[in-house]
Amino acid sequence: MLIQISDKKKKELFVSLFSVLKNCSSIINMNIFLEYIHIQGMDKSHICLFDTKINKKWFDKYEIKESIKISFDTVVFHSIISTKSDSQYLLIYINDSNSDIIHIDFDSKETKKGEFKKSFKMNLIEYEYDEMSIPTVDYDAEFTLSSKLITDMFSQLNNFGDDIIINCSEENISLTTNGSVGEMKVDIPIDDLLSYSIVENEKIDLTYSLVYIYKMCITNKLSNEIEFSLGTQCPMKISYSLGDDSAVLFFIAPKLSD
Repeated sequence: MLIQISDKKKKELFVSLFSVLKNCSSIINMNIFLEYIHIQGMDKSHICLFDTKINKKWFDKYEIKESIKISFDTVVFHSIISTKSDSQYLLIYINDSNSDIIHIDFDSKETKKGEFKKSFKMNLIEYEYDEMSIPTVDYDAEFTLSSKLITDMFSQLNNFGDDIIINCSEENISLTTNGSVGEMKVDIPIDDLLSYSIVENEKIDLTYSLVYIYKMCITNKLSNEIEFSLGTQCPMKISYSLGDDSAVLFFIAPKLSD
């Protein structure tokens, strides 16, 4: 198994991806198939499910003889790939002679003064995880917003409460949180959304853990846009497109009413 990322932006995306995933789970289970990589898991509280697919064409090199499954410490892996340099490519591989170790190298075609090749070895972990089949759902409402705007909003909302109430109608969307220090409400005009659809005459009033959403799902480093999909009978889906038919999805269960 060998994969290589040379593009600066994609290296940054790859590091940002694992920066988010390490907040969800300390151990990652990665299925490496002939055509794509699939990463799925849940946080310890089983509130957040993450599901990531990275197509082979997303990488500069993708050499897989047969499908394999590996598991590793997410924090350690993120610490290693964070040592990236703009001009160096990232190479990740496993030798057939020792499948218990993953190698991570940073190197460049042209050596620059003061920039050195770095090589890491990381032990793989035995970890059992049964992947879940995610059904296709017809959501009641879907909207897309700038990741910068939504990240700033959730950062501010996080100062006022632990839960967030999302209201959607044909006229507008509102986000509300309240706690011991007070309440904050954000009204989002439909015209400010990049895209919006809702079932005719539908009104949505759902509550989610703001702490989990903000800590595990909301970032402006994976994509310029974030898509939210909501339904009264299913978890909320938060989607980031990575390009090249690749995406990161998060599913958050709503909080039940008292």
